[in-house]
Order: sequence, then structure tokens, then C-alpha cells
Amino acid sequence: MNEHILLVEDEQALRTALEIRLRAEGYVLDTAVDGEEALRKATNMPFDLIVLDVMLPVRNGFEVCREVRQQGMATPILMLTVRDKLVDKVVGLNLGADDYMTKPFESEELIARIQALLRRVPILTGQGVYEFSSIHVNVPRREITRDGKPVDLTRREFQLLCYLMERRGTPVHRRELLRSIWGYDTDAYTRTIDTHVASLRRKLEEDPGRPQLIVTIPNVGYKFQGSSSNS
Repeated sequence: MNEHILLVEDEQALRTALEIRLRAEGYVLDTAVDGEEALRKATNMPFDLIVLDVMLPVRNGFEVCREVRQQGMATPILMLTVRDKLVDKVVGLNLGADDYMTKPFESEELIARIQALLRRVPILTGQGVYEFSSIHVNVPRREITRDGKPVDLTRREFQLLCYLMERRGTPVHRRELLRSIWGYDTDAYTRTIDTHVASLRRKLEEDPGRPQLIVTIPNVGYKFQGSSSNS
């Protein structure tokens, strides 16, 4: 299960170089070239990490970072910039960034920082193999198929699915999911949960508009109610 990264960089040469390097490391990449596109993708699609340049067209990275957090998204953010003043770093971190790198930088350091940010997410290690109708989930191998075809989930989507599966039939509060999957003991980022659940439904449900596997429990959170044969 490869981590999904949103790379936001308007300089084409650098963006291409980073894409090549990150894909070579096994990450799944999506890109954005301006602040508006970055904000749209970051708040509507599930990512494991956002690599965000500060100097962007339309909306700068500081604005994007602030808006992402205000919209209730907990996705880790690594900011990139040519600015090296302490005040700029403080501003970025205060707006909700998790780390900050100054250009130019070595790609090895970028990879190390990305890995460090991804390690902050609690790792869930279930041991089961589950069958839900046409869906097969092999937790130890981190593999999932639907009708025999691989389903591409982000790291956190997979962790969220496993967490709900292991508690199937029991409502799980959004706060518990944020604490257990994202490591946040707060209600500020509940939209993160809703975005990931919506994405899981699109990938797993026969009719995402009428979910049968992951159902909403009003004012609480979600419940996995699929019946399973598991080992």
C-alpha cells in the first residue's frame, strides 16, 4: 500500500525532478501547479502527505495551508520555499504546517523528512484476512481486491478500513478515528474522516450514494456493517 502524496510546485523543472524521484521511491503522486488547484485537491481528495511550495500563482502556500486546516483537514504538510527567514518558518508552522524546507535542498533530505512525517501516523497491524461479498482484504499483505481486481487505497484509507472492519457492527466516534488513525486528540479535523470515508465508499461500495458497508451514524461517526468470513 503505497503512500499518496500531493506535490504542489509551479516551477516545472523542479516539479518534474521531484515527481521522478518520489515515484522512484514508490510513492503515488498527484500534482498541482497553483494554489487554487492545490486547495481544491487537498480538501476533496485523501492524501497521506502534501508537499507544498510557498511561492505559488493565484494563492500562495501560506494561504493554502491555512485554508486546508480551517476546512478541517489533518493531512500532514511539508512546506518548500526559497525564503529562509525565521519569521517565514514560524508563520508556516503556526498556520498548520508540520515541517519546512528551504530551497535549494538535497533530494535525500526531502525523502528523509517525508518518511519522518509519514511515520508520525500510528501504524495499525491487524492479522486478519476478510471477505465481504466481492471484496477481499488481506491485512498482513496490505492488499485489497474487488471482484478480483486490485483496489488502490491510500495508507490512511487502508488503516481506516481495517480499524472499522475490526470493530464491525459497532459505531466508532470520529474523535476516536482521528486519535487512532491520524494521532489527533481533537474535533477540529473531522472533515478528514468524512473525506476518507467518501473515498472508500467510491472505491468499495456498489452504490456509494447508498452505502452498505460503511454507514453513517448521525452525531457519532461511522459503522462497518458488512458480514464477513475471516481468518
